Amino acid sequence: MGCLDDGSFTVELENGVSIGCAEVGLEEEGNGVAIEDAVKVLLMGLGEDINREGLRKTPLRVAKALREGTRGYRQKVKDIVQGALFPEAGLENRVGHAGGAGGLVIVRDLDLFSYCESCLLPFQVKCHVGYVPSGERVVGLSKLSRVADVFAKRLQEPQRLADEVCSALHQGIKPAGVAVILQCTHIHFPDIESVFLDSNHQGWVKILVSSGSGVFENNNADVWADFYSLLKFRGINTEKIHFRGSSYTCWCPSQSSLSVKVSSKIGPLNPVMITAVASIIKSLGEDPLRKELRGTPSSFVKWLMNFQHSNLDMKLNGFLCGGMDSLKVNEEVNYKDKKIYTELNLPFWSQCEHHLLPFHGVVHIGYLLSDGFIPIGKSLLLSIVHFYGFKLQVQERLTRQIAETISPLLGGDVIVVVEASHTCMISRGIEKFGSSTATIAVLGRFSTDFSARASFLQSIPNPTSSGGQ
Repeated sequence: MGCLDDGSFTVELENGVSIGCAEVGLEEEGNGVAIEDAVKVLLMGLGEDINREGLRKTPLRVAKALREGTRGYRQKVKDIVQGALFPEAGLENRVGHAGGAGGLVIVRDLDLFSYCESCLLPFQVKCHVGYVPSGERVVGLSKLSRVADVFAKRLQEPQRLADEVCSALHQGIKPAGVAVILQCTHIHFPDIESVFLDSNHQGWVKILVSSGSGVFENNNADVWADFYSLLKFRGINTEKIHFRGSSYTCWCPSQSSLSVKVSSKIGPLNPVMITAVASIIKSLGEDPLRKELRGTPSSFVKWLMNFQHSNLDMKLNGFLCGGMDSLKVNEEVNYKDKKIYTELNLPFWSQCEHHLLPFHGVVHIGYLLSDGFIPIGKSLLLSIVHFYGFKLQVQERLTRQIAETISPLLGGDVIVVVEASHTCMISRGIEKFGSSTATIAVLGRFSTDFSARASFLQSIPNPTSSGGQ
């Protein structure tokens, strides 16, 4: 075994062949450790205690999630396609035995995710891919999905993702043509200041992109009409599709005109945190000096700093205590009917402290008024939700904190339900698209009165699509 100048080493086998650390898996392990160290820097930059319960394993979890979410850098399309090509008589140069054109093959609604190269936040992709067989070759249908996934599991931008999938399939299958359409959805995360100013904040940015080769290279070719016809009943508006070569404003909220300004309370960005993010990008197999990635470390740190550890509890308590008198009512007011007051679908955004990935959803609040109190306004409830949302969080704790903060303002009878989608459920190997998590906290009468609890739960509307697809 020989040690190299950079600290790595080689292992000499009996046959005289030497292999480097990458071939025995040590380079990958070293990259994981580098990511863990960088995550610790980020957590400390947020003012967090990296040894507190809940954060001790966060660096390891984040490293695993990022390595899994960018595994495409370590995969080769050739290994996927070769061995999956099958002969199919009657498909030669798009002409079948009966004289008709060779049939278009489409696989629809492939759920993928990728990491945005501009901000490192994950985005969702609904992929539709098709090809026209030629040379008596067809490919196993699962391989279309696997090839698309190879390129999705990299730091990406929608148009390049579509182009890379299209080009790889064309080279691997050698068909008459390949068509790819992607429906991409990027979370538009507000900062803590703008979310109070813009009650109609749109939480998602969407874009449609396409790429074609061979017979699909001409955007106006008749074969595109066949492709569209098979997609229209999937709700795709083809007039909004961006084609290869067409220009469009950067879709990432961190770069586009849709981007909110970073909170004025964050101050200058910590250069050590920026360097740490650049180290993560390099460890994933990318060049942080690539033109498209040069601003990514700053964008990620700006977004992450919205969740810095601060004394929000003290600010919130002071705000509530200052407003307590306005919540009291004249003792003569009668609330004996014990009507259940509700505030439903309050939006929230937060950051999972286990994986440093966003989660988002809605909060439903119900309460029974005790004598001497009046209903709480929606704006105050929303403020409480946001105060606890803009922290490194877990959903169970978020639910409990909201309930415990509201309870003394109303006399104690409170129920809180939080429904959320977690990007960690799709971006670290689990890939459970469309899944959601519901948590509940009950205090006072709601903890013992089943009928009151059931009445509130039945008032919660059915969940609607949150924009993920």
